[in-house]
Amino acid sequence: MSDKKSNQSSPPERATQRATTRASKRTPEQAALLSQIEQVAQGLAATFAPFCEVVVHDLLAPKHAILAIHNNLSGRSVGDPTTELGLARIADPDYPQVVANYANQFADGRQAKSTSVGIKDASGNYIAALCLNVDLTLFRSLQSVVGQFTAINGDTGLSESLDPAGAKAIRQRIDQFAARLSTAPRALKAAERRALLRELKDSGCMEVRRAMEVVAQHLGVSRATVYGDAK
Repeated sequence: MSDKKSNQSSPPERATQRATTRASKRTPEQAALLSQIEQVAQGLAATFAPFCEVVVHDLLAPKHAILAIHNNLSGRSVGDPTTELGLARIADPDYPQVVANYANQFADGRQAKSTSVGIKDASGNYIAALCLNVDLTLFRSLQSVVGQFTAINGDTGLSESLDPAGAKAIRQRIDQFAARLSTAPRALKAAERRALLRELKDSGCMEVRRAMEVVAQHLGVSRATVYGDAK
């Protein structure tokens, strides 16, 4: 018996064939969705430039899926094929619509953080994907610099505070006063601030050095406003 080659195609190939067939019969709704996604991609790219690559994939034409690519970090081009994730969505309408913050890598080895959002038409089939790829290289460099800058030498045995003595107690009293009114210190109205200042004065808190300044900073108002409320 002679061997015969199987004519059956693999699941990804069958999915690609189905998508190609659907692309040839693209509906006005699908075309409109793709057009709107391109506008969203352009806005996102302008907002997060130059650290975030934004790509629009047309899953109805997987062999030439990339419709638009902004802030190009991966070296791909319009007309390039879709990714494995795109093929997975084409093959399975139940594939997760949002895959967020997963580890990725550009062709030159740079580490990236990616998010992919699948777009479905009214029939529930995936027709497109909006993908964001963030280059982590600069951010990790900044993280290292900031970590070095904010590092504190704990070997000296010294501890110092530049906060006026008693300032913490003033802030705590202000927070407690605002909590009783179910609000925040910076949201206190003029009448409420006057009542607060009377309470602080009666408790002796206003005798603390630079008390007016501490109160003003915690309330988010000027010292002149605090002086006026204290009258």
